[in-house]
Amino acid sequence: MEKTPANWIDDYFNNHELHKHAFRDVVCQVQTKIQKIIIVDTYNYGRCLILDNEFQSSEADEFIYHEALVHPSFILHPCIERVLIIGGGEGATLREVLRYKSVKRVVMVDIDKEMIECAKKYLPSFHAGSFDDSRLELVIEDGRKYLERINEQFDAIIIDVNDPLEGGPSYMLFTVELYRIVAKMLKKDGILIVQSGAASIMENDVFTSICNTLSKVFNHVFPYVTYIPSYALQWGFVMATGNPGKLDITGQEIDDRIGSKITGILRFYDSITHHTLFNLPKYLRSDIKKQTRIISDKDPLTEHYPGISNQK
Repeated sequence: MEKTPANWIDDYFNNHELHKHAFRDVVCQVQTKIQKIIIVDTYNYGRCLILDNEFQSSEADEFIYHEALVHPSFILHPCIERVLIIGGGEGATLREVLRYKSVKRVVMVDIDKEMIECAKKYLPSFHAGSFDDSRLELVIEDGRKYLERINEQFDAIIIDVNDPLEGGPSYMLFTVELYRIVAKMLKKDGILIVQSGAASIMENDVFTSICNTLSKVFNHVFPYVTYIPSYALQWGFVMATGNPGKLDITGQEIDDRIGSKITGILRFYDSITHHTLFNLPKYLRSDIKKQTRIISDKDPLTEHYPGISNQK
């Protein structure tokens, strides 16, 4: 009979629910000026990245999150050439963006240089060498400050930052004022993609608030969700644009575009997955319609997480 592992991490969803992960080793543990970085090797999900006591990515299923984040919007755009990524420190979002043959320039802005260094050293399967791509310009800066100071337009802007944690570095990247800045930086067919937090029956305030806030800036807002096994939750994303173009394309056309536009083999996303992502359950559609909150600089959305604890 297999011996019960001695080392466990308790991932608290809230004060009344937690998810336990058995782990072999702590690979890296660093307290930077910005956040606490922990990288562990777990039994079920392989190497996992934890930021400020919140699970971010796992080796076993990060492809689900990152393919869902990038491809539904990119495959609908006529020709993605210039991309801005805010966050995405482990390099996996960058990896997926760089799959597109049409991409000529990617600016990736992350607030924490040490996060990038940890990713390069300890998360090679996540970034797959994408930090060395000649199309990348890596900027170490607060994402909000970067967006406020530059004068450049992009075909796609991806906001892939931590949830708006209380006292964290990301909560000012979810406000209506920020989205207005982003809207001016998008080209005619430009698309904004926002990772939007948990979208479960118990936890969806962040997701529904982001949907409502984006709808005050963009004429066309498309929420979508998928289940992430290591999160044990359904996770939300939102695509927003001022000019939707031809979004209602056939499954065959989606698969044809995947074959012609993308290098490498996708493990999660295809035409069947695409249409599944946008078919939200009725309760979630109802919760989005009922949400009235507009996230603003004066009234930002912040969450408090009970945190993660180690048991040995």
